[in-house]
Amino acid sequence: MNADQLPTTRKSILETLKRDGKAAIADLAGRLGMSGEAVRQQLLQLQREGWVEAVRDEAHEKRSGRPAAHYRLTPAGDHLFPKNYDNLGVALLDAVSSHLGPDILSRVLSAMTEARAKVWEQRLAGKNLHEKLQALTAMYDAHGAYAHVEDGQNGLRLVEQNCPYLNVANQRPVICSISVALLSQLLGVEVVREERFQDGDGRCVFRVYEERPLQEDQRGWKLEPAKSSPS
Repeated sequence: MNADQLPTTRKSILETLKRDGKAAIADLAGRLGMSGEAVRQQLLQLQREGWVEAVRDEAHEKRSGRPAAHYRLTPAGDHLFPKNYDNLGVALLDAVSSHLGPDILSRVLSAMTEARAKVWEQRLAGKNLHEKLQALTAMYDAHGAYAHVEDGQNGLRLVEQNCPYLNVANQRPVICSISVALLSQLLGVEVVREERFQDGDGRCVFRVYEERPLQEDQRGWKLEPAKSSPS
């Protein structure tokens, strides 16, 4: 969702807070030509949706002796306005590769893989392979709503239906090697990406080969092959 999709009044309040940083109800009412009560009701709705929050104005309170609430955008509310993280991500990858060389880019991606592995190793401690794979669905969103595990005639697979880095991954697929390497390292077996968003499959599918344990020298980051074929 973005600010343009909201009702006009709420959009105007958010735009004012975006420009001014924070504002009291009276300020918003004057700026928007609305009654204070009407603004308050809209702010309550925006608070319920998690896009604005009330903060105390301590300077006003010291002057008047009365508490005064000002409102500002929450981080979620700020993300209703245009961001350009995707282009930044692509630019950073290109800058590292072109100015420092592909070997340094590989080292950076390897370090990113290792950092994520350390976080997940703690969460997966004591779990068997299937339990680990189920827990790893949370890599794609906190509740695992857009990833699931399949264990059938096509083997054991992790299906990812929402890539959080899709725009960057479509332009620079090298970052997908992090996911493949991370899954392999955490599960201790070979993992191959059989379906890819980049190929128009509408999802990524990671085949987990239980019968192919990794040797110690096979662990860690490595570049994913250009195209994997299921076996």
